Amino acid sequence: MVRCCRALHRPSSCYNLHRVRVDARRLRTLGSSSSSSISPRAAGGSAGGVNNASSGGPGALGASVRLRHQNRFRLQFPQLALRRRLGQLNCMSRPTARLRSWPLSFLYYILPFGVLKPLVKVGWRPTSRVTIYKSIPTRLLSRAWGRLNQVDLPTWLRKPIYSLYIWTFGVNMKEAAVEDLQHYRNLGEFFRRKLKPQARPVCDSHCVISPADGKILHFGRVKNCEVEQVKGVTYSLETFLGPFTWTEGLALNRNEDDPSSFQDLLVTKEGNELFHCVVYLAPGDYHCFHSPADWRVAHRRHFPGSLMSVNPGVARWIKELFCHNERVVLSGEWTHGFFSLTAVGATNVGSIRIYFDKELHTNSPRYNKGSYNDFSYVSNNNREGMWMRKGEHLGEFNLGSTIVLLFEAPRDFTFSLTAGQKIRFGEPLGTM
Repeated sequence: MVRCCRALHRPSSCYNLHRVRVDARRLRTLGSSSSSSISPRAAGGSAGGVNNASSGGPGALGASVRLRHQNRFRLQFPQLALRRRLGQLNCMSRPTARLRSWPLSFLYYILPFGVLKPLVKVGWRPTSRVTIYKSIPTRLLSRAWGRLNQVDLPTWLRKPIYSLYIWTFGVNMKEAAVEDLQHYRNLGEFFRRKLKPQARPVCDSHCVISPADGKILHFGRVKNCEVEQVKGVTYSLETFLGPFTWTEGLALNRNEDDPSSFQDLLVTKEGNELFHCVVYLAPGDYHCFHSPADWRVAHRRHFPGSLMSVNPGVARWIKELFCHNERVVLSGEWTHGFFSLTAVGATNVGSIRIYFDKELHTNSPRYNKGSYNDFSYVSNNNREGMWMRKGEHLGEFNLGSTIVLLFEAPRDFTFSLTAGQKIRFGEPLGTM
């Protein structure tokens, strides 16, 4: 006689619906005989309870009937084989399980009417949306997009393609230095178009201005070494900037023997605090960024990483998004102490260009995610660093992305901004 308890000693991946049906049929065939005919072999899985059933008596008969009823229910339950099949994912290695479960999870989220929700009821758990999104090869896709941007378009095709882009993202071509769409040979030139000289006047009465056109995601004081990328979603200041090793050539007046936090290491003067501002550049915005203040750039740190979208909706969805993405951190000092500007890459924006740094190559296959590469402008520029004037051209993106400013200022510094507002290059960020 074949019983379910014998098969339970096998791995869960050995179950299938055909074997279950055969066992159930054999059990029903033998079930018509006397309860005392239960063999000792069948009683091996439960020596006490089943042996008593084979000794006869009303109690034994009732126990055997209940046993047959329970086994029949379990064996004929149509979801048992599906549970075992889905349970095979637990026996696989993690990369193999992720590969096998990814397509089904993708369909689970995109199919309407909850078509695959019954799978959850039988024990299957879909891969999270964040895990699926992180598994997309955004670096490879961004490199392919960069190559496509450099392909020259036929003259007759330029105006239709650029006009579609202008209509989709609301580009204002009246501000462009060259309004003729036939002038731009490829998409890359169109994305990096320059503005007319007077299109963005620089405010001279404020010490800090917006480095680019965009949308203000968040701003304020840095508290507890945490910075908000959007309201309610934070990331670690130390993870974002990396280890504190860029002090060469900087006039730092701090007590390094007893630092209370990473944030305290960045504040160089007594009575100052650390402030931050996040500017999101949409695909339709002006893609160049400029110096937000008069300052000296002493150090560059390049973090190879993912190239996920930095859209505000995604920024609310993925914690520490800016720490996962590829970014270039420029660190230095200004009249009030520490100052840094970070250009964060995004999907299809793997190329971050700094005009005065010819050694920088972003989204390159030779760099691995999780590392960083340092370069000192002090030791390579006669210990002077790179002096930048307010409003001077600093770099560019290939599409849209994000600029993060972190700077030290007196406590009476106040932002003249509101979260979510549109801002243009040259407009003031705050006063003191």
